[in-house]
Amino acid sequence: MTADRILLPDPPDLTERVFSALEEKAALPVASMIVLGMLAGAYVGLGGMFATVALAGAEALPFGIGQVIAGMVFTAGLALVLIAGAELFTGNTLMVGPVAAGRLPLDTALRALAIVYAANFAGSVLLACAVFFAGVHEAGDGAIGRAALDIGATKLAKSSAATLVSGVLANMLVCLAVWMAYGAETVTGKIAGLALPIAAFVAAGLEHSVANMFLLPSALLVQTTMDAAPLSAAAAAGNLTLSTIGNIIGGGLVAIAYGSVHGMTRR
Repeated sequence: MTADRILLPDPPDLTERVFSALEEKAALPVASMIVLGMLAGAYVGLGGMFATVALAGAEALPFGIGQVIAGMVFTAGLALVLIAGAELFTGNTLMVGPVAAGRLPLDTALRALAIVYAANFAGSVLLACAVFFAGVHEAGDGAIGRAALDIGATKLAKSSAATLVSGVLANMLVCLAVWMAYGAETVTGKIAGLALPIAAFVAAGLEHSVANMFLLPSALLVQTTMDAAPLSAAAAAGNLTLSTIGNIIGGGLVAIAYGSVHGMTRR
């Protein structure tokens, strides 16, 4: 069957496909969750690195244009997660749906989410260290380093309420990107499905906890080599806490909304 003859699943069938996949994810062995979680943290971090490079020197462009470009290249991170295969905490918050449907025990979902979250953090920080020691921040006469610092400073300047709500919106878009990618059968289709929602959250500067696990440590590392207003590790931890809570709410809203409309039991 050729790609143009593949039929997309209707919304109820897509909901079932996503919920079934989430149940399988929650049942993975711990070792697999750790390895795949670290890969996902690194993959999203690579998207963050790409976006930082795109923003280096982007002050010459209108603000929105530079942000959209950064958003489009950041999609490489989620494309790697979904196509190469990895476990991403923010997408996995959709487990709230099968939990609410009585299809997945709450303790099983919480265990899976906690393991993957920790693994995402480890993979992200390891990548941030690797990128720093590779000297990526020095390229363009330090333009990439300055872009990394600007990203970190902008994130940490937000109020607590703004960070929380931004986290909700960010993960609604990320989970919708995952949802649409599950509806595609080809690599091209999956990338097309995820690209615009991911570009939207990055362009708007919303708070994605796993992306921030790379971007904030990167900024903290770069500031040790440049004169800049100091960024606080405590403020970074606060950002991660609030963005994580917001991400859980955002992913849960998407999953419960579709589950309630299209049936909360296995089809």
